[in-house]
Amino acid sequence: MAYKDDLGRWGESVAAEFLQEKNYSILHQNWRNNMGEIDIIAVSGETTVFIEVKTRSSTRFGHPFEAITTEKLARLRRLGWAWCRLQETPPVKIRIDAVAVLGVPGRVPRVEHLRGVF
Repeated sequence: MAYKDDLGRWGESVAAEFLQEKNYSILHQNWRNNMGEIDIIAVSGETTVFIEVKTRSSTRFGHPFEAITTEKLARLRRLGWAWCRLQETPPVKIRIDAVAVLGVPGRVPRVEHLRGVF
């Protein structure tokens, strides 16, 4: 397994822990269908939130949020709708958020959360 993949999995677990500390209830991690994957699906209050997590060990190649393109956000929106259609009771309120994790395992990471990115 590549270091990049290990770093990404670590970042997703850091993001999930961060969100739980902010009273988000995690429904799914790495939910997939034939169109792609949603890193985290959570509930905050009455809102279902689809969360893209980007992890970097440094900002040498840019901030993690810079890796979230308009194409990626459009795919997340399509994936979110696909997930909603599969639910017995689809959510009334939805949102797409992004979480940036900057750091490496074994050290305290810096976590940033942007709400409503699309």
